[in-house]
Amino acid sequence: MLSLRLSRLVKPATVRSSLLLSLTSSGFSTTSSVQTPPFSILHARPCGADLGKLIILTATGDLTTLDKTVPLELMKEMVMIGASHGWIATLKEDGIMRLQDDLNPVASDSDPKHIPLPPLVTLPHCQTQVVTNVAMSSSSPEHEDCVVAVKFLGPQLSLCRPAQRNSEWTNIRIENQCFYSSPVMFSQKDGMFRIPGSGGNLIGSWDLHKHKKKPKIQRLRFKNLPELTKTKRELLHSCCTSQHLVESTTTDETFLVRWYRKATSSGVVKMKTKAAMVFKLDEEGNAVYTEDIGHLCIFLSKSEPFCVPANSIPGMCPNIVDLFDFDESATFGLDESSLFSSSHTYPAPYHIPPQTILD
Repeated sequence: MLSLRLSRLVKPATVRSSLLLSLTSSGFSTTSSVQTPPFSILHARPCGADLGKLIILTATGDLTTLDKTVPLELMKEMVMIGASHGWIATLKEDGIMRLQDDLNPVASDSDPKHIPLPPLVTLPHCQTQVVTNVAMSSSSPEHEDCVVAVKFLGPQLSLCRPAQRNSEWTNIRIENQCFYSSPVMFSQKDGMFRIPGSGGNLIGSWDLHKHKKKPKIQRLRFKNLPELTKTKRELLHSCCTSQHLVESTTTDETFLVRWYRKATSSGVVKMKTKAAMVFKLDEEGNAVYTEDIGHLCIFLSKSEPFCVPANSIPGMCPNIVDLFDFDESATFGLDESSLFSSSHTYPAPYHIPPQTILD
């Protein structure tokens, strides 16, 4: 199954003119609501007046050019700072952060939603220009109870409720330096925003109430670690390693993913994936290495990570980690430790989780 998906990635399907046609040809019924497969945003093909037609790659391997048009300025990586649930976060020269649905394939291109967030407040000895990532507690910032989290490089984490009148940021200073460069995610199980520490030994959790000032800290104990050859061990030690937390809402499982990347040595310096490791977490703080996450597929990108059961999407491969960054798209098969990597420039390296299309 993995090799079949990889061959489809390098040999794309016929370009279609609309997402709905693509879904229909893939065997989806369009007589009622339908859930799309996860998407990767590849680019936008210019079509005049500073607009472009959105080009996406589905998790089932179909390369599709949509009729949907998007502003070409969104293809500049300095404009976009993160994404969650299909909403793109932008930070432009005016200093106002916005959540936009322009790059969501099922959102309207004639009436896009741009939701401004409150003016940023920078804590003393912190900065709010460089963003690590953005996460949301629900599928839309228009929901009254939705909380948006912005993790800045360094000690500042900021939370707000965009749908509330006179919304403002709750700014949190993180004391432990191991969280300074790590991404934030929202845990549906715990109802809190969680950050894995650098090295993966600690997880910090914050919310707007009990843990606003003093985070909940969980220390991990790694178990069932794989036996590595000296060559593999030296390779992993030479890599830049990032830690990512992701939850499966269908199986109620939490995973810690270690993403190993190394800079290329020729031409333009780019980061290339060398390996990925997945650990299943439990309530006691055990992080158990696994090569089998069942029918699940984990998606890591500049968007908030998510997990999808492959058997819910016809043609999607299970037991893989799909990796996406500005200079690389990669797929790592856990059971075979197989890796497929493609090095290109991706101006909007965001995975969009499944979206619902209503007939």
